[in-house]
Parts: sequence; C-alpha cells; structure tokens
Amino acid sequence: MTPDRFFSLMLLLASRNAVTTRELASALGVSLRTVTRDLNWLRDAGLPVIAQRGSLGGVTMLPGSGLDLTRLTPGERDHLSLTGLDERQRAELGGSLESRRALSKVAAARPRRVDELLPLTEVVHVDSGPWLRAGIAGTTPASLIGPVRRGRRLRIEYTGTRESCSRELVVDPYGLLAKAGVWYLVADCARVPRMYRLERITTWKEVGRPRRVRENQTLATVAAALVERWEHQHTIEVSATIDRTQFERARRILGQRLVRDDREDSVTGHRVRIRFRRLEDVRTLMPFGSAVTVHGPAEARSHLRDLATDLARHYAQPPTP
Repeated sequence: MTPDRFFSLMLLLASRNAVTTRELASALGVSLRTVTRDLNWLRDAGLPVIAQRGSLGGVTMLPGSGLDLTRLTPGERDHLSLTGLDERQRAELGGSLESRRALSKVAAARPRRVDELLPLTEVVHVDSGPWLRAGIAGTTPASLIGPVRRGRRLRIEYTGTRESCSRELVVDPYGLLAKAGVWYLVADCARVPRMYRLERITTWKEVGRPRRVRENQTLATVAAALVERWEHQHTIEVSATIDRTQFERARRILGQRLVRDDREDSVTGHRVRIRFRRLEDVRTLMPFGSAVTVHGPAEARSHLRDLATDLARHYAQPPTP
C-alpha cells in the first residue's frame, strides 16, 4: 500500500458511517482485490476496521480510532486526498506545503513506540518522472489549477508535435492529468475530447464563461478513454525478432506497443509484433542496432535501411572543425 493510498483509505473510512468495498475501490481507483488486501493490512496493523455483510452492511472503523479530521484544514484534506502524486508533482501543482502540513498533523496524532515500525513515508520515496528529463517550459500545473477548479472555459495557444507554430483553441477543461511524469490538460474542443501537454501550451486565459462538458463524463472517464485510444491507435505493425539480451530493455522502452509471440521464439531471440502510429516511428528501433531484426512489412525494412545508410554516410566524412 502506498502512503497516499493509506491516507486516502483512512480518510474515506473516517468520513463515512459505512462504505462498501466496491465504493472504496472506485474512490481509490484500484481493484476489489487490492482494497481487500489493504483492509486486511489495516487490521493486521491493529486498527479496528470492521466489515459487516448484507445489504445494510459495509466497512466501518470504530469512532476515535481513525484520523482526526478536525485537525486538518479543508485545503489540507483536499490535497491529502490526491493519490499517486510524488513530492515533485505536488510541488508542481502548488500543494506541497499543504500536503506536508497534513502529513505532519497525521503523524503527530499517534506517538510512535520504540519497537514500532518506521513510517512508510520515511522508508518509501516515489519519483514518477522519467529519466533524463530536461526543465519544463510552457504552462505549469499550479498556474492552471485555479481556473480549472472554477470550471471556466479557456482559450489556449497550443503547439502540436507536428506543428511549427501555435494555434488558438477554445477548450472546456475536465482537469489535469499526470501521466508518466508529464502533465496534461484534459478538455473538450468542439465537444471532442483531447489531451494537451502543458509544456506545449504557450499562453492561456479564461474566456469568462463556465465550461460546457459532456453529460455523465468526468476527468477519470475521459482520461481513461483517451489513454486507451492512444495506446491502441496504430497504422503500422512491424514483425521482428529481438535478441534475448535486449528483450527486457525493448519492453521497457516500447511498452504496450510490443507484443511477444511465444509460439515463434528461437534460441537466440524472441519473435514480436511492434505497433507504431506512423512509419517514421520505426526509427525508435535504431538504437538497438543489429539486436533487432525487422522481418516486415517491406516499407519498414526499407525505411530502416535508408536511415542506416544516411547515418553511415554522415560519419563516413571526417568531422569539420
């Protein structure tokens, strides 16, 4: 159990008379199995968590045994309820100070015995940012969170990945998404859901009107649908063999784009299928060199051959001073 989820679970149990495991799983964004394991962990830790079966039952915690919510300000409770963020992301969102205050109040509520285990916050540190990430330009989450929470429509200047200049868009925000160390604005543009990287939003301002989002849609549902579509959207599928020594590295880099075919493994390598959104994206395989052998389609092999030829030609000439 992560520290964030522990505090979120305690807050949910302390703020409600009874709650079902399904409601807890939905609120925390985890599976029923994970919630059950977390509740068993709380019982094993000595916290009086009680589960009653039946239509009128649910999970409860005995009064006075949970977190003292009266000691937390509304802002501290609000930031403490966010799960999955590390300290860097909380700072980017402008909530690091309130989160630290809330955690210190919770920690001070229960004096630690000499033989008690060290708090998870002392022995677990989470950094969800990618390696070798440069400084982020553009819009920061902290500057945008105010108008998003006020439910305002925004006019943004945005530069896409394939664009050389920015374009002006009017969007209706659902909220902010932190995914793989990158912040996104999730919003409807002309009633169509989109994700906009904050670092590519050069300027923004409030339009002065309330947002108009689609009925029965939330930040969680829209973000999940967009991520699902992005991960499975592809126009070209490459068949290849990856040397066993490089397979784990390839899986880390390519993620869900790589699908292993166990039926066609060889002694030296794994047969795989790799999905790319564009033919140009097969250049992602260049750093693997001869450890990856592309079998098809023909245009993928041809493009890699052209890239390799250009690279060889570039280094065939002596460097210029």
